Amino acid sequence: MHRRFFASTCLVLAATLSLGAHPVKAEVKLPNLISDHMVLQAGQPVAIWGRADAGEKVTVRLAGQTLRTKATADGRWKVMLKPLKPSAAPLNMTAAGKDNRLTVSDILIGEVWLASGQSNMEKPFRNQPGQKDVLNAETELAAANAPQIRLFKVKKARSTTPAADVEGQWVITTPETLDASRFSAVAYVFGKRLHTTLNTPVGLIDSTWGGTRIEPWTAPESMAAVPTLKRYADVKPGQKVDGSDVSGLYNGMISPLVPFGLKGVIWYQGESNLMTAGEFPGGAADYTDKMEALIGGWRRVFGQDLAFYYVQLAPHLYHVVRPAQVVSPEALPQLWAAQTAALRIPHTGMVVTTDLVDDLSDIHPRDKVTVGQRLANLALSKTYGQKGLAINGPKFRDLRIENDKALIRFDDMGGGLVARDAKPLTWFQISGADGVWWPATATIAADTVIASNPNVRQPVAVRFAWDEGARPNLMNKEGLPALPFRSPRP
Repeated sequence: MHRRFFASTCLVLAATLSLGAHPVKAEVKLPNLISDHMVLQAGQPVAIWGRADAGEKVTVRLAGQTLRTKATADGRWKVMLKPLKPSAAPLNMTAAGKDNRLTVSDILIGEVWLASGQSNMEKPFRNQPGQKDVLNAETELAAANAPQIRLFKVKKARSTTPAADVEGQWVITTPETLDASRFSAVAYVFGKRLHTTLNTPVGLIDSTWGGTRIEPWTAPESMAAVPTLKRYADVKPGQKVDGSDVSGLYNGMISPLVPFGLKGVIWYQGESNLMTAGEFPGGAADYTDKMEALIGGWRRVFGQDLAFYYVQLAPHLYHVVRPAQVVSPEALPQLWAAQTAALRIPHTGMVVTTDLVDDLSDIHPRDKVTVGQRLANLALSKTYGQKGLAINGPKFRDLRIENDKALIRFDDMGGGLVARDAKPLTWFQISGADGVWWPATATIAADTVIASNPNVRQPVAVRFAWDEGARPNLMNKEGLPALPFRSPRP
């Protein structure tokens, strides 16, 4: 035993002396996100960054640009490329220091989007444990030969402090890589539509984690900027507030992506906040404010006014399937209202999904292709200026009472109001001053819906699709469903 210990000690000492005699070379390093096959954002200044020894001089060359900088005292360095033109022709970039030169190959210049949220954004086309495959998964995968769409799947990681890097690599889209990487189906469909419509390379970053609340995804400083969220500010690393860790996923899966150039974000999350609404303060009541903190924080750290498009939760029988977590069928409509209210945040848009659910007991609806296409239409219209796209369904504008009838007007009617199945309108309810809700007979009259019930002689309020299982049939002629709503009571 003693001889083995002595021999091991000698080996360690010899290795130490050897390192002292031949110092390890200082090397320039790049984060995993800046690597072969990446897509850089076109049309705006783009950051390239990394690490080196303090004071190390670093030279970056790409597309005719040569930039030089010096690593700071903590070993960080960054250069800003001037705006690049879209390019499907592969480019190479070098980053060189005194002792090494790194080459990043097969770089495209195009549009870069970050996809984040919980399981409905995370869901791949197939083989997700405990979930059914996406509708038409095999067809979508078989057609995924798209060399100008590049995918970066961020490995799941929590951290109590901002992490230095994420794990992951860029891959060229093929049926095999899309399937093997378990990449977000929503994000891929979104990127595919951008690519085919804009005819430009697209880079997609999938940073998702099923079952997560919004608080862990939020930058800590941005909580302090929203008055109702002060309880989440200035918490110790790893400390929980209202049963949730604060910023743990932001630190591990978002912060290390900064300052990579992005065009915008797509987001699908909220189920976990809904399912804790009865256990902890807040729930739907402050979800709008949490959206404001999340979006504001990400825009601040990335240094740009990122477009932010998100998905309203789909109908699901929460209080039936999960009665211990959700006690009322109105909890989901309340969160719908909070998500709709978040449209007050500039440069945002929301996809409604009340028409995309075939099984109310399944919290993971299978039609992810339509979700991705609707998100893409928001981006194509609001971010890229494409004309003639239908991006919103009818949204409640105001209510007028005439005798025993409620007259409801809408914005975003498109070509007009219709019933999807050509049947009487569903999921309208009407109430008088007593607050009792009655099913309403509702009909379309030009740009107005007229609702009534013989038991309500003097209506004062109307609500629509105000139930977790609501799959109403009111839409515009472009096929987009009306947003659930509850009119203000006088």
